[in-house]
Amino acid sequence: MSYSKLQNAAWYLAQCKPRQDERAQQHLENQGYTCYRPQYRRERVLRGRLQAQMESLFPGYLFIQLAGDSNWSPLRSTRGLSRIVAFNGQPHPLPASLIEQLQQRQASNEQAYLQPGHRVRIIEGPFAELEGIYQGMSGEQRVIVLLNLLQQTQTLEIPITSISKNA
Repeated sequence: MSYSKLQNAAWYLAQCKPRQDERAQQHLENQGYTCYRPQYRRERVLRGRLQAQMESLFPGYLFIQLAGDSNWSPLRSTRGLSRIVAFNGQPHPLPASLIEQLQQRQASNEQAYLQPGHRVRIIEGPFAELEGIYQGMSGEQRVIVLLNLLQQTQTLEIPITSISKNA
């Protein structure tokens, strides 16, 4: 994900109204502003089924890129947006390197996300150093891994923190 760089523009932190991050981002982008809302993929059990959802990394906040000569007044009436975070009444620009690091980290996390069939290594517990095949989630903190033990295929339910994705 890359975002255009405006001349003399800086990134600012914007606070959104409760549970309106996506709405604020959509309305800001419709007005022509450049926004960035870091997200991550999370698996949750909804209505008895496991579903992957994208959630805000910083709920209630998003980043907006503004030039010093930008018109800031439309921000006050943007739906879903509460305010631009300020110190002593002045919005404080954020380092561009911070946004770049967040974008890089988000891109690497999307590539590292486990899908059924991915090979994994168990990194702790009695089965440490064995390789298996990721089958899916079992609740919010446990995974199901398929192992080949003693020439037989076995399923194992272990904590998600006990596995790592093989490259």
